[in-house]
Amino acid sequence: QVQLVESGGGLVQAEGSLTLSCAASTDLFSLYNMGWYRQAPGRQRELVATISTGGSQNYADSVKGRFTISRLNAKNMVYLQMNSLKPEDTAVYYCNRPKQGETSPWWSWGQGTQVIVSS
Repeated sequence: QVQLVESGGGLVQAEGSLTLSCAASTDLFSLYNMGWYRQAPGRQRELVATISTGGSQNYADSVKGRFTISRLNAKNMVYLQMNSLKPEDTAVYYCNRPKQGETSPWWSWGQGTQVIVSS
Protein backbone atom coordinates (compact mmCIF):
# COMPACT_ATOMS: atom_id res chain seq x y z
CA GLN A 1 0.00 0.00 0.00
CA VAL A 2 1.30 3.44 -0.93
CA GLN A 3 1.98 5.76 1.99
CA LEU A 4 1.26 9.47 1.61
CA VAL A 5 2.80 12.13 3.81
CA GLU A 6 1.52 15.69 3.52
CA SER A 7 3.25 18.73 5.01
CA GLY A 8 3.46 22.50 4.80
CA GLY A 9 0.18 23.57 6.35
CA GLY A 10 -0.16 26.25 8.97
CA LEU A 11 -1.88 29.41 10.05
CA VAL A 12 -1.86 32.26 7.55
CA GLN A 13 -3.68 35.54 7.15
CA ALA A 14 -6.13 36.12 4.32
CA GLU A 15 -4.41 36.98 1.04
CA GLY A 16 -1.33 35.09 2.21
CA SER A 17 0.37 32.11 0.59
CA LEU A 18 1.36 28.57 1.51
CA THR A 19 2.96 25.70 -0.35
CA LEU A 20 1.94 22.17 0.54
CA SER A 21 4.06 19.12 -0.18
CA CYS A 22 3.19 15.46 -0.47
CA ALA A 23 5.57 12.52 -0.58
CA ALA A 24 4.37 9.21 -2.01
CA SER A 25 6.09 5.91 -1.22
CA THR A 26 6.01 4.42 -4.69
CA ASP A 27 8.66 4.18 -7.38
CA LEU A 28 5.87 4.12 -9.98
CA PHE A 29 4.81 7.66 -9.05
CA SER A 30 5.46 9.05 -12.52
CA LEU A 31 2.82 6.68 -13.95
CA TYR A 32 -0.03 8.09 -11.88
CA ASN A 33 -2.23 11.12 -12.08
CA MET A 34 -2.24 12.90 -8.72
CA GLY A 35 -4.53 15.26 -6.91
CA TRP A 36 -5.02 17.47 -3.87
CA TYR A 37 -8.19 17.18 -1.83
CA ARG A 38 -9.44 19.16 1.13
CA GLN A 39 -11.98 18.69 3.87
CA ALA A 40 -13.37 21.65 5.74
CA PRO A 41 -15.10 21.22 9.11
CA GLY A 42 -18.57 19.79 8.66
CA ARG A 43 -18.13 19.32 4.93
CA GLN A 44 -17.34 16.45 2.60
CA ARG A 45 -13.87 16.01 1.26
CA GLU A 46 -13.50 17.59 -2.18
CA LEU A 47 -10.97 17.34 -4.98
CA VAL A 48 -9.48 20.77 -5.68
CA ALA A 49 -6.63 20.13 -8.11
CA THR A 50 -5.28 17.36 -10.31
CA ILE A 51 -2.16 16.88 -12.37
CA SER A 52 -1.76 14.23 -15.02
CA THR A 53 1.30 12.14 -15.75
CA GLY A 54 2.05 14.58 -18.54
CA GLY A 55 1.65 17.65 -16.35
CA SER A 56 -1.84 18.78 -17.40
CA GLN A 57 -3.63 20.52 -14.56
CA ASN A 58 -7.25 20.92 -13.61
CA TYR A 59 -8.77 22.93 -10.78
CA ALA A 60 -12.03 23.31 -8.95
CA ASP A 61 -13.68 26.63 -9.72
CA SER A 62 -13.23 27.70 -6.10
CA VAL A 63 -9.42 27.67 -6.39
CA LYS A 64 -8.84 28.36 -10.08
CA GLY A 65 -6.40 31.19 -10.61
CA ARG A 66 -5.15 31.04 -7.01
CA PHE A 67 -3.77 27.50 -6.58
CA THR A 68 -1.13 25.74 -8.67
CA ILE A 69 -0.44 22.02 -8.57
CA SER A 70 2.92 20.65 -9.66
CA ARG A 71 4.90 17.46 -9.39
CA LEU A 72 8.52 16.32 -9.19
CA ASN A 73 8.64 12.73 -10.34
CA ALA A 74 12.31 12.28 -9.45
CA LYS A 75 11.36 12.69 -5.78
CA ASN A 76 7.87 11.17 -5.88
CA MET A 77 6.47 14.53 -4.77
CA VAL A 78 3.42 16.59 -5.56
CA TYR A 79 2.95 20.21 -4.47
CA LEU A 80 0.16 22.73 -4.09
CA GLN A 81 1.07 26.39 -4.24
CA MET A 82 -1.76 28.38 -2.69
CA ASN A 83 -1.95 32.14 -3.18
CA SER A 84 -4.53 34.77 -2.25
CA LEU A 85 -5.84 32.51 0.47
CA LYS A 86 -9.33 33.06 1.80
CA PRO A 87 -10.89 32.02 5.11
CA GLU A 88 -13.02 29.52 3.16
CA ASP A 89 -9.82 27.71 2.17
CA THR A 90 -9.48 26.59 5.79
CA ALA A 91 -9.42 22.79 5.72
CA VAL A 92 -7.28 19.71 6.11
CA TYR A 93 -5.51 19.10 2.82
CA TYR A 94 -4.67 15.65 1.47
CA CYS A 95 -2.98 14.31 -1.62
CA ASN A 96 -3.95 11.08 -3.34
CA ARG A 97 -4.32 9.36 -6.67
CA PRO A 98 -7.76 10.23 -8.08
CA LYS A 99 -9.92 7.47 -9.51
CA GLN A 100 -11.61 8.42 -12.78
CA GLY A 101 -15.32 9.00 -12.33
CA GLU A 102 -15.32 8.21 -8.62
CA THR A 103 -15.08 10.29 -5.48
CA SER A 104 -12.88 7.81 -3.66
CA PRO A 105 -9.20 7.72 -4.63
CA TRP A 106 -7.02 4.69 -5.25
CA TRP A 107 -4.97 4.80 -2.05
CA SER A 108 -5.56 5.12 1.67
CA TRP A 109 -5.46 8.63 3.06
CA GLY A 110 -2.46 10.14 4.74
CA GLN A 111 -2.71 12.25 7.87
CA GLY A 112 -3.26 15.43 5.90
CA THR A 113 -1.96 18.90 6.69
CA GLN A 114 -4.09 21.56 8.35
CA VAL A 115 -4.46 24.97 6.73
CA ILE A 116 -6.11 27.76 8.70
CA VAL A 117 -6.74 31.11 7.04
CA SER A 118 -7.61 33.95 9.36
CA SER A 119 -9.58 36.98 8.22
